[in-house]
Formats: sequence, C-alpha cells, structure tokens
Amino acid sequence: MRRLFRILRISLLMATLAIVAASTWLTRLRTTDWDAPLWVAIYPINGDGRPTTAAYIRSLTRRRFAALEQFFADEARAWEVDIDTPLRVELAPEVDTLPPPPPADPAPWRVMPWSLHLRWWAWRADNFPGPSPDIRVFVVYHDPAHVRRLAHSLGLEKGLIGVVNAFAGRRHAETNNVVIAHEILHTLGATDKYLPDGQPRWPDGYAEPERDPRHPQRFAEIMGGRIPLAPGRAVMPPTLHHCVVGEATAREINWIRE
Repeated sequence: MRRLFRILRISLLMATLAIVAASTWLTRLRTTDWDAPLWVAIYPINGDGRPTTAAYIRSLTRRRFAALEQFFADEARAWEVDIDTPLRVELAPEVDTLPPPPPADPAPWRVMPWSLHLRWWAWRADNFPGPSPDIRVFVVYHDPAHVRRLAHSLGLEKGLIGVVNAFAGRRHAETNNVVIAHEILHTLGATDKYLPDGQPRWPDGYAEPERDPRHPQRFAEIMGGRIPLAPGRAVMPPTLHHCVVGEATAREINWIRE
C-alpha cells in the first residue's frame, strides 16, 4: 500500500507539472501571436506609506501611461508587425499590500517558492474592475525626497507579472515608464541585454550596433537599459522616445518570425 501511495503521489505531481507546462506554453503562444492587443493593467502601490506618495497615487490617471501604448505601437510598426495597438494600458485601483520581496539568494530552490508566492499574492491583490488583464504590472511608488536608490524591478514570464519600483513624482513619470516597458517585455520573453556592471552589452544591447563611430549612441535598446555614450559610460534614457526595440528583443517577443 505504501508503494501504491508513493506511485500515486508521483503520478499526481507529474500530472500537475504537465498541466502547468502546457498552460505556460499556451499562454506564451497567445501573448506573442500579436493578432489582438494585449491588455496591461497598472496597479499602483504606496511603497513607503508616506502621505506625499499617497497624494501622487491619487493624482494618477490612465494618460500618465499613454506613452507605453505609443512606444509599443511605434516599435511594432518599425518591425512591420501587422497590428496597430499591440498594448492597451489601463489603470487599476490602488493595491494596499506589498508584493513579497524576492529572495536575496538567487538559488532555484529559493526562487521557485517565491515565484509561486508572488503569483498567489498577485491573484489575491488583483482588483481590476474590467476584463482580466493579460499582463499585471504592480508599480510600487516611493517618495524621491526620502529614497535615493530603488530596489531592482522585475518581470516574470511565468504568470505575466511585473513588479516595478518607481519614484512618486511627476518629473519621474517618463523614466518610470521606461522601467515599466522594460519589465513588460520581460513578461513577453525578452531578456536583459546588459553586463553585470549595468553597461549595455554590445551588440544586442545597443540600439545602433553598427553605428560608426560606435559611441556615442543616440538611443537606448530598451532591454539594454541605457544609452551608451562612451566605453564604460551610459545614461538612463529620459523618455521612451529615446528607446528602441532592437533586433534580438524583437525576435524574442516574436516580432521577427523566421
């Protein structure tokens, strides 16, 4: 009997893993076939509990994130993707709980339970009143007068969830959108294209890898993250107008099809 129960447990586990793998595969196909707009919901969160941050969140409207829709539309057009509006961005009500922090140790046995916890938390925190979004981006705002450096943002392809740490201030709205776009692309399968020191990786992390001379670059490759100005020197793009989707990223999100 013990052997039978062990076989049943293993069979149940294998069946569960197969269902999860199939669901992930189908979701990947659906979100990168680009035959209809993807719905993206932005969920603001007060990350420091300050009244100034709360006031900024209350001032947010959908228009604050319109640059995201325009960026994806412009870049899709540049890669001749046959869709006018790749992304439709909506603003959800404020979420009153913080997402679980990622583990300090990136070992797989620590990342896997955290990833499951994050997906469970996102399901519980989802308060969007409209249709179920394809991608959920939780933006955790902090008062820039009290926080000078933000924690790393992240985007999960499994679960289509982004967690963005952002500054609560109008002058930071455009750079916040750059980070949000970067993490949205992570959820669609795009990979980082920068080195461990944060410098864009040549050639796929450069917007114009064949430019001669190579530096200074005029734009940032969105997954490279920064505009390379000289060897070892790069700056954050001030707006999405200074960013492009490079060839390697376009392939990863199925904008270039063999």
